Amino acid sequence: MKRRTFLAETGFLGVAVPLALNSAIISSCSGDRTKSRKNYSPEELGMYSFVDRAPDGKPLRAALFGCGSRGTGAATQFLSAGSDLSIVALADIFPDRMEICRKILKEQTNNSVPDTNCFLGFDAYKKAMEIEGGVDVVLICTPTHFHPEQFKAAVEAGKHVFMEKPAAVDPSGIRTVLAAAKVASSKGLTVITGNQRRHRRDYWEAYQQIRNGIIGEVIAATAHWNTGGGWNRFRRPDWTDMEYCIRNWFNIKWLSGDHILDQTVHNIDIATWFIGQFPAKAVGFGGKARRESGDIFDFFSIDYLYDHNKRMLATARQISGCDSNVSEQVIGSAGIALLNDENNIQIVDYAGNILWKYDYINKPVRNPYEQEHVHLVESIRLNKKINQAEDLAYSTQVAILGRESAYTGKPYTWDEMMVSNLRYGPTEYKLGPVPEYKEGAISIPGTSQTK
Repeated sequence: MKRRTFLAETGFLGVAVPLALNSAIISSCSGDRTKSRKNYSPEELGMYSFVDRAPDGKPLRAALFGCGSRGTGAATQFLSAGSDLSIVALADIFPDRMEICRKILKEQTNNSVPDTNCFLGFDAYKKAMEIEGGVDVVLICTPTHFHPEQFKAAVEAGKHVFMEKPAAVDPSGIRTVLAAAKVASSKGLTVITGNQRRHRRDYWEAYQQIRNGIIGEVIAATAHWNTGGGWNRFRRPDWTDMEYCIRNWFNIKWLSGDHILDQTVHNIDIATWFIGQFPAKAVGFGGKARRESGDIFDFFSIDYLYDHNKRMLATARQISGCDSNVSEQVIGSAGIALLNDENNIQIVDYAGNILWKYDYINKPVRNPYEQEHVHLVESIRLNKKINQAEDLAYSTQVAILGRESAYTGKPYTWDEMMVSNLRYGPTEYKLGPVPEYKEGAISIPGTSQTK
């Protein structure tokens, strides 16, 4: 299915204003902001509530898929989102991670998970949803490669979902998530995803300002996640290929999708949301300079091209000793939105005058990792459905489009990537050899072609 068809059929922005109205909302052909300003309210744009605590309601029982540090953190954040919440089942591959998770949940939140509800293995997530008494919610915090099938299974089982970003590592997985997202909507299920900037009030209010025309026509954007080196798990002699890959999953392409997906997808998601379009094409480059393990790059620079000559520049770097920059800019004909997670979001004109600045004193921004779980519980209890799966899937696909251009050194179009048969990783999961993985065998631009 082609890019314009997706735009027409999916209501991509996930807000109350139809996508067809985007040009009317943000255009400012004359460059006069006062003539282009609209009066779209937060409710019309679909802004979430930003209460500190979810309302009381029926008890909600959750199963956690993936007991690593992010999964354990998500579980504690879910438990703190409101009253009568519990983690009743755990699923993981490794018993040591599960025991650490159980210990933290007990000590920090007084949440005990019985032995009978703790499941190990690659099919453990299925068993966790079938416990006596059932579960209402699943928290998917496994390595990204496993998200599509686990999300599909949870939706088929009728469970509300929290799914960490990204949505998938390849176009095959993206299509699985998109199909499951539509089923979730048909079943009235809530799906909250870990693109946590969408759970910040300052970002939402900046979005409202832009949709109401404060910077005129949106013509370009930037998206940056440039930091120091990432974490590594070095191989032990007793680990099989599979155990090593999963314990070091962030640095393994088939499991994480590379750091442009795992981290820069946050910034790409914001730029995509604010621009309101999919790119027509991407041209990128990247490589490995100092990464100590695995088979992923440690820097990317992607030039995204849109219809009507709009552009986005996305950069990603994980190299210590270099400049750090985690931010987004949305560039309009009459000004620039300067976005970041450092409580300093503002919009300025080209003379440097502040057109708008978020009021952090009177409207403090809650930790978005906590706020997203408040939104999860609130949505379920108030029957105020939120389904973010499509938004996350499409933003992830934008990142995949750029990654594949960087890996190969070739330009790719959105339409090519949406129908691509590319799939990373094994098709059989067991703690043994992984023939598809070769340590350090990174993609070499100019010598490979994405299928």
